[in-house]
Amino acid sequence: MTNIKKAFESGKAFIPFITCGDPDLETTAAVVRAAAANGADLIELGIPFSDPTAEGPVIQDANIRAINGGVNTNKIFDLVRDLRKDVTVPLVFMTYANVVFSYGSEKFISTCSEIGIDGLILPDIPFEEKEEFLPICHKYNVALISLIAPTSENRIGMIAKEAEGFIYLVSSLGVTGVRNEIKTDIASIVASIRKYTSIPVAVGFGISTPSQAHEIAMLSDGVIVGSAVVKIIEKYGKSAPEYVGEYVRSMKSAVSAQSSVQE
Repeated sequence: MTNIKKAFESGKAFIPFITCGDPDLETTAAVVRAAAANGADLIELGIPFSDPTAEGPVIQDANIRAINGGVNTNKIFDLVRDLRKDVTVPLVFMTYANVVFSYGSEKFISTCSEIGIDGLILPDIPFEEKEEFLPICHKYNVALISLIAPTSENRIGMIAKEAEGFIYLVSSLGVTGVRNEIKTDIASIVASIRKYTSIPVAVGFGISTPSQAHEIAMLSDGVIVGSAVVKIIEKYGKSAPEYVGEYVRSMKSAVSAQSSVQE
């Protein structure tokens, strides 16, 4: 699980999320490479699911487009095999328990390990049910990444003590999507987490602009952006890699500006 650490070793991390297969797998591959080339420190790859309960309309629509385009788990595994020929940044899958179950949990997680996936995020699995996956993840050295939400206050210690890879701190209640402002007291939640663990805390849900990224980077170890990236891909289609690259560069610059101030 050491590869994920690399994302946070040289300052604040910028982590984009990309839905695999939207609009097609060739474009996904080019977008991932553009993101890595322009400063993404870790990349979340979404495996499409028909009922993505944590997602807002932007990523839900991307899931539907990908599924309608014929994307499946095996094709995404092949995509990662191809990416790993030259993409060295940590890669994690974000998907839903049903995707893993229906593939076969051990087969899914062992394949993740074999192709170079460093971690797994399952937003619909509560902490209390992670034992269904955790022993298999440990067996194959794939980090099972924990989420902490603004409503987790009484459970922060319990989740943080056992967290691995990094903690995904959900900035806002509800589903993913661009927000005009983040109203949650991120600083106090991060302070609570810090009482129990030193592993990195990255904040996601609702962040879309460089100024938001800059502010969140002041309070955490990394910034995760999904809907804003997926919107660019929806807008530009096969031409998206160039635009995603520019966006990642601007966001990484905003996040890094904070690193240099703090260091």
